[in-house]
Formats: sequence, C-alpha cells, structure tokens
Amino acid sequence: MIENFSVTEPISQAALIRTVIDRLQAIIEQAEAETKPLEMDPFRSQLFELFVMADGAAMLDDSLEPNLTSDSIAKILAERWELRSAAVESMQQASPLAQESLSRMRLLWSFLRMWMEWTYAWQRWREFHDGEATA
Repeated sequence: MIENFSVTEPISQAALIRTVIDRLQAIIEQAEAETKPLEMDPFRSQLFELFVMADGAAMLDDSLEPNLTSDSIAKILAERWELRSAAVESMQQASPLAQESLSRMRLLWSFLRMWMEWTYAWQRWREFHDGEATA
C-alpha cells in the first residue's frame, strides 16, 4: 500500500503527475541509498501501486499530454537528476560518468523496464482473457 498518501478531494492532473513522479523519485532514491534493486519488494510493489494509480487516472496513453508514460517520467527524472548534463560533461572530458549519475542512470533504466513491461502487459490483458468470467 502506498504509505502516507490519501486523496479526500479531487486532484488536478498536474498535481497528480507531480505527486506520482515525486513518489517515484523518492522510491528510486531510497533503493539507491539502501543499495537494493528496484525489482525486489518493497520497491517493486510500491512502484506497481503507482503504475496502477497512473493507469486508473488514464495517464498511460502516450497520445495524451501530459501523461505518465515511461518516456515522460524518464525525461522528468533525468532533468531533476541532471543526467543529460552529466553525460555531456563526461563525454566532453572523455572521463567516466560520475558514480552518482551512473547509479541513478542504472536505476532509471531498471524502473523504465518495469514500467514499460507493466504497460505492455496491461494493454494486452483483454486479448488473452477475453470471455473469462470475472470473480
């Protein structure tokens, strides 16, 4: 369950996006601080709950702007963590990427892989479960 998060009144689309991305960032940074993989609980479960929330708000459609697709989230988190400038600086100086940037880039890739896989599975669910009785 998502801790310390409850909605008692309508929330704007922008506020929802900000809240979900802030929470995603906090989970990823917590995993980084604890040097634990995102693919393991409790991180995986927390991320999936946010994915379900994004889907419930119809924010996973890349034809809508703004949205909470993997591309949009990656762009925002990369900007917050200044990964583009770190990569450019690394290339210009012909030096390895700073450890903090490398760690966050790896975690971002892990997160993106999970988010994209969940999106794919969610979109194809009906295709493989059409006609099944729901309990």
